[in-house]
Amino acid sequence: MVLLPTACKRQRRRGDKMASKQRSVVTEGDVKAFSKHMDNYSHWELMRLSEHFHPDMVYVIENDIPIVLQELTSRRVITAQQAQDYSDWEKNHDSTSTAEKLVGDIFAVSYAARLGLWMCLFALQSRWAHPNLHGMLDEIIQNGHKLLQEIILNELGHALDPELKACQIEHKAKLRDLVGMMKENKTPGKSEGQMFPISNRYVELKVISDRHFKKQTHQEHEALAAAGELNEYRLQRRIKSELERIAPDRLFRWCFRSRRLPLSVMVSGVAGVGKTTLVQKFIFDWATGKHYQKFAFVFFFKFRDVNEEKMSLESLICQKHPHLQDKLPRVLEDPEKLLFIFDGLDESKTDLKLRRGEAHELCMNPGDVKPVTVIVASLLKQTLLEGCSVLLTSRPSKLISLEAGVFHRVASIVGFLSKERERYFSMFFGDERVSREAFAYVRDSQVLYTLCYNPSYCWITCMALKPCFIARAGRPQPTPKTVTQLFVSYVTHIMANHTQERPEPQRMRDTLISVGWLAQYGITYRTLVFQPHHLQVANVEFSPFLTGFLVENPQTNDSSQVTYSFLHLTIQEFFAALVHYLDYKEDKLRDTMAKARSCKEGDYEIFSRFLAGLSHPATKMPLEKYVGKFSAAAPCKVIGWLSEMNYEELQSREDPEGKRRLMNVLNLLFESRNSEVVSGVVGKDAHLDFSELYLMAVDCTVVAYVLSCCEEIQRLTLDSCFIQNEGLERLRPELHKVRELSLSDNDLKDDAMKNICSVLKHPNCRLKDLSLGQNMFTEACCKDLASALKENQTLFSLDLTKNKVRNTGLSTLLEVLEAPQCKIQKLVLQENGLSDDSCERLCSVLSRNSTLRHLNLSANVYTDWCAEDMSLLILTSPSLTDIRLSLNDFSPKVEGQLRSLQREGLKIHI
Repeated sequence: MVLLPTACKRQRRRGDKMASKQRSVVTEGDVKAFSKHMDNYSHWELMRLSEHFHPDMVYVIENDIPIVLQELTSRRVITAQQAQDYSDWEKNHDSTSTAEKLVGDIFAVSYAARLGLWMCLFALQSRWAHPNLHGMLDEIIQNGHKLLQEIILNELGHALDPELKACQIEHKAKLRDLVGMMKENKTPGKSEGQMFPISNRYVELKVISDRHFKKQTHQEHEALAAAGELNEYRLQRRIKSELERIAPDRLFRWCFRSRRLPLSVMVSGVAGVGKTTLVQKFIFDWATGKHYQKFAFVFFFKFRDVNEEKMSLESLICQKHPHLQDKLPRVLEDPEKLLFIFDGLDESKTDLKLRRGEAHELCMNPGDVKPVTVIVASLLKQTLLEGCSVLLTSRPSKLISLEAGVFHRVASIVGFLSKERERYFSMFFGDERVSREAFAYVRDSQVLYTLCYNPSYCWITCMALKPCFIARAGRPQPTPKTVTQLFVSYVTHIMANHTQERPEPQRMRDTLISVGWLAQYGITYRTLVFQPHHLQVANVEFSPFLTGFLVENPQTNDSSQVTYSFLHLTIQEFFAALVHYLDYKEDKLRDTMAKARSCKEGDYEIFSRFLAGLSHPATKMPLEKYVGKFSAAAPCKVIGWLSEMNYEELQSREDPEGKRRLMNVLNLLFESRNSEVVSGVVGKDAHLDFSELYLMAVDCTVVAYVLSCCEEIQRLTLDSCFIQNEGLERLRPELHKVRELSLSDNDLKDDAMKNICSVLKHPNCRLKDLSLGQNMFTEACCKDLASALKENQTLFSLDLTKNKVRNTGLSTLLEVLEAPQCKIQKLVLQENGLSDDSCERLCSVLSRNSTLRHLNLSANVYTDWCAEDMSLLILTSPSLTDIRLSLNDFSPKVEGQLRSLQREGLKIHI
């Protein structure tokens, strides 16, 4: 057993703080104590531990390469030249490959280098509150004496007697056959979907810890505009350091939040994000010996297949795995060697009762006959097979009713990030040139790119784009610009290729109408799975043509019993919107639009976008070629509905969700592509305020479209929206129409200044007030800014609060104030690192400037040394009416002297 030094015990007591955003205070004494703790491991043991944590190390280090290099250099693990080499490598490659190279190089050097890397990571806790960093250090300290045994056990498994080993080998073979192939959705015109080995087609899904178990959404799925880009933002940007990434082979590893090896794990994710695929790959890797061999047997069930009234655990296992029937009593003898996986809790017909007071009928023995949800609850509560492990998956909406404490780890699948999306496109198209062009188009579009965080959307997007990038008869189709256009492209692709003989337009129209009313019924009554009688009522005749939209779900126990569901909920919403254009019924459309407007939970959000999008003539035209003309009355009603949006009411909302609701309305206007409706709703001299709402690049695309439809915008406030240069690039073509623009607190860097300068140089620029405070601009961008300001004839106010202009940048900007055509009346340079050396030049320029009225130099580093120049500036600047000098380093005496210069027409704040 490895002994814990005192400092490491303090680390243990700080565990709860590590789980929060707070940073642990790590002293050099703590680092030395941790070093002694690590000395207890032999060279071989340290190597095994380091290899075990290799993925975590890479993930942690790639988040901030510079801070790690700095720490490694200061502790002499690497030289300054080596640190520079790694920095250069990152510039030419990416942070992940740099972290991989750095860890690999250090591991290859020596035991001392490996130990040095561990010391650096331990010390970085004072500056870096990263949960994966805390997690692996916590695991070594809390579970160190068992960790090596756990590593070996997961590699080699338990020693089983020959009879049970033979049973295990057979069981693994059966599971490999069951989960070894991935089935792609059916391609229209083919009886079955294509099959691929899972190892060849699986694209890694990002899984993160979810500490907000009780805050899960009630919605069946998340908004397209928020979900994909928000996950990208969460994982790759500002709060990445707050999220713990969990690889699938680490789901049952030490959890520093629950402070234990978890026995019960919940993995949640929205529809189509890959929960079942993740489970399939998890089982395949176990069955092929790649991970978690500490589980001698893994049992896999889908809730949709085990919805019978009552049964026992024994009968449940034998029904799914009949080859275990003879050996089952022996298999169940050691529960700690067993893992039960239940996929799709949201498809269970009965609730999983885990709250206190609901567990009075739990199972005690494997032979107890109970409803399946009671069996699952009993396994989770450990009244049945104490010591066993359980993995559940569910949509987020189902988690609300569960007791969070039952699960030792709760994780969320957030789908594909950029690299995974690109890899998916590559595998789908096969041809490197085509896949690269298609992905570049989607990435540039942003609206379509947002869809592809979800693997199901990714497949739909690729299917829709296939005819756009693969020429048929030498003429590819035009590319979609909106979500509605994408789904129109998808549906027309199905129609064009579903069979050799295309049905008559009227027959095809009738089929889509039937499917549409079925979809509308599902949207209205929140139905995702349809029974055969639902299809009969809607007059839907299932045929090969419909396999591109509807999926048959045969029941495992009775092949004659089949249910149906749409390929994805979003396809269901598309058809629910489409039917109102193909089979217009005024009362039904009116009622549906009323429900969509009154709905508070977002249930009709994507449906509404499709409804708005299909009103545009160019969007619906490709479909009309196959099913005939759309209703002429439906677009008029929808446009009228959009025109009635009360923009002033939305803009004035005080509740936190108000700005997101406004953005959702702008998304409807974006889909409609109707500039007259947009300008009518937003109005003249509009004020757009999205401050403190995270705006993704796709949101900026939507805002830019709205701006393009307006003649002029009085004020656009984007403070604390974290738009970054990518979002600013989307907005840039329309920002010259804005009179007052605020971009404060967006972490904008020097490269973003070129876009701002482009706006200032626009020949029709109307910008009067520009706020760029609390960003990361430096003196390096001041030359471009000064050049743009010299050309600009409209700007009166410029706010650069809390940037890093410094003396050099100020000197450059003062050239603008020297120009006779300068119109700037207000200049805010608060907290910009300005010092005494800048004061003489400032005084000289302002003594000749006749326009500047307000000057803010607060919170810089001016001292008594420049008191004479500062006094001269106040006395000789002819136009100044307000000067702010508070929070500098003046002595009380000098402050009093400067304050005494205040006179009528001039206010001095100090």
